[in-house]
Amino acid sequence: MRDHEPRPDLAEQRLTTKEAAELLGVKPETVYAYVSRGQLSSRRVPGGRGSTFDTKEVEALARRNRREGGGSSGTGGEPAVRTRLTLIDTDRYYFRGVDATELAARHSYEEVAEWLWTGRLRPGATFTAPDAAVAVARRAVDALPEHTAPTDRLRVAAIAAAVADPLRFDLSEEAVLGTARVLIPTLVAALPPVRRDHREGGPLAHRLWTRLSGRHADDASLRALDTALALLVDHDLAASTLAVRVAASARAHAYAAVSTGLGVLEGPLHGAASGLAHKLLLDVLDQGDAAPVIADELRAGRRIPGLGHRLYPGEDPRARALFALLEEIPRAEPALLAARDIVATTARHAPLHANVDLALAVLTASSGMPATAGETIYAVARTAGWIAHALEEYGERPLRMRPSGHYVGPRPPQPLPE
Repeated sequence: MRDHEPRPDLAEQRLTTKEAAELLGVKPETVYAYVSRGQLSSRRVPGGRGSTFDTKEVEALARRNRREGGGSSGTGGEPAVRTRLTLIDTDRYYFRGVDATELAARHSYEEVAEWLWTGRLRPGATFTAPDAAVAVARRAVDALPEHTAPTDRLRVAAIAAAVADPLRFDLSEEAVLGTARVLIPTLVAALPPVRRDHREGGPLAHRLWTRLSGRHADDASLRALDTALALLVDHDLAASTLAVRVAASARAHAYAAVSTGLGVLEGPLHGAASGLAHKLLLDVLDQGDAAPVIADELRAGRRIPGLGHRLYPGEDPRARALFALLEEIPRAEPALLAARDIVATTARHAPLHANVDLALAVLTASSGMPATAGETIYAVARTAGWIAHALEEYGERPLRMRPSGHYVGPRPPQPLPE
C-alpha cells in the first residue's frame, strides 16, 4: 500500500492481546494495565476467552509512548526488569517456568520458596529461627501498642532481627539465603499467638495459623493456608517488589529490603485489599444478599474489593486454586456462597472476576480470623519473593534502579523569589 493511499477503515478492525502488545512493544499483561488506567478499551470476543482492542486506539497510544519516550523501557513507560523468577501469561503464572498453581498444589510453602530462590526443590524443607533472634524480635513487637497492625509488627520484627545479626551486610547468595530461612520464621514467631497451645515447630503454615485464629485447624484448613502462602510467594513486579528491587539496587541488606516491601504492602491497593474484601464478605453474610451491599459500595463511589485484576482478563488463577481447596472445607461454604453472590451481582454491570483478595477473604472469614489476617498471610508469603528479587538485584549493576525525572516545571533560569 502506497503512503498516500488511505488505509482501510480500521474502526472495525480489532487486535488480539498479543497483536496489541507487539504494536506497543510491551508484554501482553501490560496491555491490561493500559485498560485499567483508561488508556485503552477492550472488548471480549463473543464466546471466547480473550479480549480485542481497537486498532486506532492502540496505534494512537503507541505514537504517544514514542513521543514521550515511554517505549524505551519496553513496557510503555513502566520499568522493565529482566527476571528469571515469575512469568504472568494471560490467565496463568509460572515460577521459573513451572506452573505456580501446580507447584503450590503439590509442594509446601517452604519448598516453593526454595524453588523460587535456587531453582531446586528441597523436599521436606522447614524454616526455623534461632531462639536469640526470636527473643529480640518478640521483645520489640511486645513493646508496641495493642492496636498495632500486623504489618507494623512484622516490620518492627524485621528491623529487630536485623539489629541482632552482625553479618547482615554480607550480600553473598549463601548469606542472603541463610537470612531468608531465618527471617521468615522469625516474623511468624514474633506475632502474638491467639491460641495458648500455639505451635513453635512443624510447617510454617501450622505456626502461622495459631497467630491468626483461635479455632482448631483441621488438615483441610491447614492445607488451604499453606497453599495460599505458596500461591502468594511472588507475582512479578508488584509495587512492593519493585520497591524491594530499588532498595537492593542501592545494596540495602536483605532485612532492609524486606522492611521496604512491608511498608509498600500496607497500601489499600496492594496487601491491605484483602482486608477490605473480608469486611465486604462479612457484610454480605450479615445481610444474606450481595445486592444491597454492592449498591452501597457503588453509591459511595468505591471500587468493589476482591474483583478484577489488571494482569488477568479472566479469573485470577490464584483465586481459582484457593477456591477449589476451600470447597473441601464444610465451614467455608457460607463464605464461598457469599463470594459467588458478590461476583454474580457485580457481573450484571461490569465483567469482573474474583481475584486472590476475595479468595483470601473467604479463607480468613470462614476460619474466624480478623480482617487483617489476609494482609499478614500476604506479607509472610511475599517475603520469600522479595528475597528472591533482592538476590537477582544484587547480581546487577549497583544503583541501576535510578530513573531520571521528566521535568515539566518552569523553564530555568527563573528570578529569585522575593
